[in-house]
Amino acid sequence: MNVVIAGGHGKIALRLARVLSAGGVQVTGLIRNPDHADDVRRAGARPEVCDLEHASVEEVAALLEGADAAVFAAGAGPGSGAARKDTVDRAASALLADAAERAGVRRFLQISSMGAGRPPRPGTDEAWAAYVRAKGEAEDDLRARDLDWVIVRPGLLTDDPGTGLVTLAEPDVGRGEVTRDDVAAVLAALLDASGVNRRTLDLVGGTTPIEEAVAALTA
Repeated sequence: MNVVIAGGHGKIALRLARVLSAGGVQVTGLIRNPDHADDVRRAGARPEVCDLEHASVEEVAALLEGADAAVFAAGAGPGSGAARKDTVDRAASALLADAAERAGVRRFLQISSMGAGRPPRPGTDEAWAAYVRAKGEAEDDLRARDLDWVIVRPGLLTDDPGTGLVTLAEPDVGRGEVTRDDVAAVLAALLDASGVNRRTLDLVGGTTPIEEAVAALTA
């Protein structure tokens, strides 16, 4: 398998690259900052510098040629304003999906967020409201496409060691925490789960082993 991860230097993306490369998968990590290339290599992936806020569809499609799947793991990140929430969390996801369609890459996983698709609560911080709105619009864009997409909405992310135990189901499973290790493991399992398509999934820590949780989606 050959997988391209957008936002290749992100905390989940690096973990996913390690999991996939350890299993013999060829991984390419798209990064904006060339200084991050060595971190991506250490995770077992091949870095490609590509600024998704300014790249063309043709440029991104060329990087996806020959891939079996694309994973959108990019984000504007903490401290960014509302404008970048839109250009990264929404527009860059749509650009990657456009490029996947052009390159013939059908499998597309999108990391979203709990709260996406719902109006922000009154009094919500402006940047968070913009983030949730951008994620919701990115989801809507992906659902309208003829791709084998899966949207994953993790709960509150932590850097604790993974447990291998999760709750993974259609919304709404309720709020909760989930480790980035477990998110990466779920994404790796979903890449292999060809029968799980066109699904929006909440993900929090739970009591079900990841392989069983993914297998249950096809039951």
